[in-house]
Amino acid sequence: MAPSHISFFLPTLLLVLLLVTEVAAKVPAVIVFGDSSVDAGNNNQIPTIARSNFQPYGRDFFGGKPTGRFSNGRIATDFISKAFGLKPTIPAYLDPSYNISDFATGVTFASAGTGYDTATSDVLSVISMWKQLDYYKEYQTKLRDYQGGNKANETINEALHIMSLGTNDFLENYYSTFPPSGRSSQYTTSQYENFLIGIAGNFVRELYKVGARKISVGGLPPMGCLPLERTSNFMGGNDCISSYNDVALAFNNKLNNLTISLNKELPGSAVVFSNPYFIFLHMIKKSSSYGFEVTSTACCATGMFEMGYACNRNNMLTCTDASKYIFWDAFHPTEKANQIISDHLVNHVLAQFL
Repeated sequence: MAPSHISFFLPTLLLVLLLVTEVAAKVPAVIVFGDSSVDAGNNNQIPTIARSNFQPYGRDFFGGKPTGRFSNGRIATDFISKAFGLKPTIPAYLDPSYNISDFATGVTFASAGTGYDTATSDVLSVISMWKQLDYYKEYQTKLRDYQGGNKANETINEALHIMSLGTNDFLENYYSTFPPSGRSSQYTTSQYENFLIGIAGNFVRELYKVGARKISVGGLPPMGCLPLERTSNFMGGNDCISSYNDVALAFNNKLNNLTISLNKELPGSAVVFSNPYFIFLHMIKKSSSYGFEVTSTACCATGMFEMGYACNRNNMLTCTDASKYIFWDAFHPTEKANQIISDHLVNHVLAQFL
């Protein structure tokens, strides 16, 4: 007969294992919508110049492979997926090398260059948010065929749905001078923010209608501190453009208020606001605390304006160690910065879903 303390230990261990299994299954998949911050290669499959499926992009990714992620390695949603006990990367829905068995635990419909405003996605002929939603509905049909109706519905209900976009609406659309934006003559900045907030709210409602319950609405970074914007700030000594950062703060405040309102409106929903602004700004202002050495320019090429095709493998100016840089190209963070941002969001916002 087993000693009593062992008899007690075995069912206790079994209970712990059951609890761990239950926790691990709370979020069975991560579903992603948005722009280049979370595109893992969808733009590779469409006719657009907004691509990054070539070196040196991806040089620090698994196998040194350029996938279409706008970074030297993984992006924030890859790290979030791993934090939830899922796969270490989230594949792009349009990538033909993956299928529904790969997508069952995570998929991104994101498209670099897109925004809430369909006029933004038209600038670079990329996938609009509403087309991304269409792809999601198509995915749900495939998931039901693969998992069965009840299991698929459970996956959809329990999955974490992530939205990450908005920067392009301002920098590539509203403030654009080439081509000139029609939106800036149509709306004041505050009015345009409200216009986008309306779209964001409607998108969350549509996600809710098709079964989404756990939804993270991502905020804007301090977009005035992107190297591309700092380079153009001649009069300000190439410092961050404070007016752009002020817009990001104002828009983020409205997004936060939107999530509060949506939680009251949509029964059983958990809509959260994932704000990257302050952790991003803290990395820039207190860079040495994170092991960064360069904050105002990017690793790729001159680091002042290059991204996409302008950031190519033949440029001899590209840095050798991206971990010393916050920015990989003039618009996007390095893998190291992406991990810091994602860890912060997981610990301070998304932990409630763990």
